[in-house]
Amino acid sequence: MTPRKVASRCSSRTVIYAAVVGNLLIALTKFGAAAWTGSAAMLSEGIHSVVDTGNEVLLLYGLRRAAIRPDRDHPLGYGREIYFWSFVVALLVFAVGAGFAFYEGIAHVMRPTPIRNPVANYVVLALSALFEGSTWWLALRNFQGEKPFGDLFGAVRDSKDPPSFMVLFEDSAALIGLLVAFAGAYLSVTLDLPVLDGVASILIGLVLAVTATLLARETKGLLIGERADQSIVDAITRHAEEIEGIARANGILTVHLAPRQIVVALSLEFADELRTPEIEARVSELERLMCRLHPEVVALFVKPQSSSGFKEAIAGRLGPGRPAISSDTS
Repeated sequence: MTPRKVASRCSSRTVIYAAVVGNLLIALTKFGAAAWTGSAAMLSEGIHSVVDTGNEVLLLYGLRRAAIRPDRDHPLGYGREIYFWSFVVALLVFAVGAGFAFYEGIAHVMRPTPIRNPVANYVVLALSALFEGSTWWLALRNFQGEKPFGDLFGAVRDSKDPPSFMVLFEDSAALIGLLVAFAGAYLSVTLDLPVLDGVASILIGLVLAVTATLLARETKGLLIGERADQSIVDAITRHAEEIEGIARANGILTVHLAPRQIVVALSLEFADELRTPEIEARVSELERLMCRLHPEVVALFVKPQSSSGFKEAIAGRLGPGRPAISSDTS
């Protein structure tokens, strides 16, 4: 693993640790304010912060599990644990965070209760926004890197590292929730309409539900298995074809086991004059090259195959009338 990638992993962990501490302190403050003022939106925000704290602990646990070395029962390692726990986090945001916010909001809409000591609400919301904003900025800088802001949504869609963007999503939802909670509390007091506090709680639940849906959609694909970035696919194919004795790289299959763990299967056509020991030597050379240039490739499988044999195999796999195979296998 290159020093750049080690730094990326460490910064992601730092962001999660900062979010854990920040969300825990914010949750305690919000619960205190909710008990003092009777605000439903503030109580929903407190639950939201508790859920976020638990989620970040699960992400840290997932990172720890994903780093376990392969064993007899799991020969390719435990890398996908981070994808599993990221998906669990998305479910918790929806089931616990959004569910409780909807419940509290509906309860206060049906039985409106005036907010007591609204100034305490405003102070807690302001402090929470300061803390949440700090961790949000840290998460944004960690995920954004050198990418322009306009590319962030595309970067999330293409990312293979859920912890790097999940904290950013959660903090973004938290900041929106704080704004909604402030608006609900302020309008509830100013207009003397306590029901608006419950409406704010329902809106917070809606924000959390949308966030959870987006997170679940992004992590589901990774849990099922997504191919490597096209630049990596092209580089591996090019390096294979540069080795003397390899006539052609027919196709390549890749799948991510973890953010920095890729399994590669290559169909290669070797020169006709090569004998078995010489083919084995070329495969060993390719493995050493991958280890040096692409340390994220944790397993490489090579299938000696003619170009015509590869095309027949692909045609049989797709069946008649199916679209052509994707670029990472052609």
